[in-house]
Amino acid sequence: MEFMTAGESHGPQLTGVITGIPAGLALDVAAINAQLAKRQAGYGRGARQKIEHDHVQIVGGVRHGITMGGPIALVVANRDHDHWQAIMDPVAPATPENTLRQVQRPRAGHADLVGGQKYGHRDLRNVLERSSARETAMKVAIGAICEQLLAALDIQLVGYVQSVGGHAGGEVATADVATIRAATATNDLRIVDETQVPAIHAAIDDARRAGDTLGGVIRVVATGLPAGIGSYATATSKLDGQLAAAVMSINAIKGVAFGDGFAVAERPGSTVMDAITWDAQQGYQRTTNNLGGLEGGMTNGMPLVLTAAMKPIPTLYHPLPSVNIETKEVELANVERSDTTAIVPASLVVEMAVAITLAQALCAQFDDSNLERMQTQLAAYREELRQF
Repeated sequence: MEFMTAGESHGPQLTGVITGIPAGLALDVAAINAQLAKRQAGYGRGARQKIEHDHVQIVGGVRHGITMGGPIALVVANRDHDHWQAIMDPVAPATPENTLRQVQRPRAGHADLVGGQKYGHRDLRNVLERSSARETAMKVAIGAICEQLLAALDIQLVGYVQSVGGHAGGEVATADVATIRAATATNDLRIVDETQVPAIHAAIDDARRAGDTLGGVIRVVATGLPAGIGSYATATSKLDGQLAAAVMSINAIKGVAFGDGFAVAERPGSTVMDAITWDAQQGYQRTTNNLGGLEGGMTNGMPLVLTAAMKPIPTLYHPLPSVNIETKEVELANVERSDTTAIVPASLVVEMAVAITLAQALCAQFDDSNLERMQTQLAAYREELRQF
């Protein structure tokens, strides 16, 4: 299973193509759009979300709501393109009138400067339009399809916010996905302890007034994965490596950990390794889950637990000093419309990146041409593991 996205932040649309989704999967388009709506929500979002009302249009690979096995083509329109038609016209040549929004003062922490250096762009808008997190709208649409495939295979997952700008959002003692979903649905921060909402709202409000931004920490939990998804055989076939690469590819993510993460480096092995048990009903289990459901690049049957660290958004309304790439004079960095924090939608985007990667791994391990056949193979594999 592979996917590709295309499109710019203020271009006409975002486009996505997925290959390798099994035939026979009934797609719930309303559920995809519900996830897109969640991506636009969350405390700390900016004015762009008042313009866009993201809805997916499926233009290939699906007939009468059922996947056919061929490439699935998706479109999400950019409503804000109405205000940028001349500036972002794909065909019309550049003129003084349609290049009024040139960017020549790169933002620290963004792709602006290094992207311009790499590709030779003198107008850094060519960089920021594609490197914008607007691209994650299509990634959410693709991930929502993958989540529906995983659900058909009895695999569930959820992403939530652990902290915002150093302010904890509470811990959860269970790995039950339904319980976590219910807890995070009670507030606009996707945290599990709603009593922390006022304090985090206040921190976000303080940052907004200061023209500053906040990052945070995200956790994703996935359940129902059988042991042995992934491989120890090669570096590129290790599932933890694939997951880390997928999550690190998301805008502003600067760190990924599994289970107890960096904390395991400070403890002796006897308190880190997850002891093995067995019973006739469940087969092999672990008494703890310090390693986050992964051993040797493979799932071990325990819940998959992934944590991601997101840096603050680099667009500051009180911008840092920069250098004009034409004059080489010190000037304040360019200011683009942005959020005070995007940690809430990022928790959904990280969840979707995990969903996409897990779907890819399962499609690689089982026959991905037909859903019913894939379900039969996976059921047989689960029974094989139980009797091992």
